[in-house]
Amino acid sequence: MYSKRVTVDEVAKMIDHTNLMSFATKKEISKLCREAIDHGFAAVCVNTSYVSYCDDLLKNSDVEVAAVVGFPLGVCTSKSKSYETHEAVKLGATEIDMVMNVGLFRDEDYSAVINDIETVVKAADGASVKVILETGYLTDEQIVKACKISQSAGAHFVKTSTGFGPMGAFIDHVSIMRKTIGTDMGLKAAGGIRNAKTAVRLINAGANRLGASAGIAIIDSLAKTIEQGEWFDSTSDKPEEIYSWGAADPKKQPKDIFEYYNEKGKKF
Repeated sequence: MYSKRVTVDEVAKMIDHTNLMSFATKKEISKLCREAIDHGFAAVCVNTSYVSYCDDLLKNSDVEVAAVVGFPLGVCTSKSKSYETHEAVKLGATEIDMVMNVGLFRDEDYSAVINDIETVVKAADGASVKVILETGYLTDEQIVKACKISQSAGAHFVKTSTGFGPMGAFIDHVSIMRKTIGTDMGLKAAGGIRNAKTAVRLINAGANRLGASAGIAIIDSLAKTIEQGEWFDSTSDKPEEIYSWGAADPKKQPKDIFEYYNEKGKKF
């Protein structure tokens, strides 16, 4: 689980430093951008109203601006997502994190889901598109299907979750996603990544981008571990932190999905 060792710089270059809170102020977004520059993060991930502001602050840096689209539910129309994407790119976004329409997917209206993603990819006009699957609403088999749909629609990444849904990033989901998409597509793990150990787990499982609001804590704890001549092991791992089957929540999941994860957990 931790066999692949990574440096602080390597992990920093995988982090999308994130603030998607509705109450985020310009002062907080400015801080986010300064921190991203200072620590060499891959991108800042923000709501579209802050894209232009971030673009101005990051103009002379290597930090990308990622904007969320259809966030956090994904159930707006494709035309709305297209317009929001077009606006975000025009304002300076170079990456788009769009939320898949999970309801349409659960209805097995796959042609509509493909069209939804293709519409955003087209509107992005060359900017990277990450499709947020919201894996906590899906079975393993559905995760595989959603990855294949995202790939066929021309997306550049698949992403686990919004951070506002029923589950964050789990190692078993990330492993399934990487096995499905192969090596030519990006994979962003997001949701509940708060320390270096979790980040390293997910990188070893196949993630090459991490969405986190705790980016500094992640690289600081990694630096400390490396400086002490240590590395991570599985002796203190708690199953509920690693495996999605330990995270079923009837308050946040459709009944059938809760029952799926509950039954899955009983097998272990």
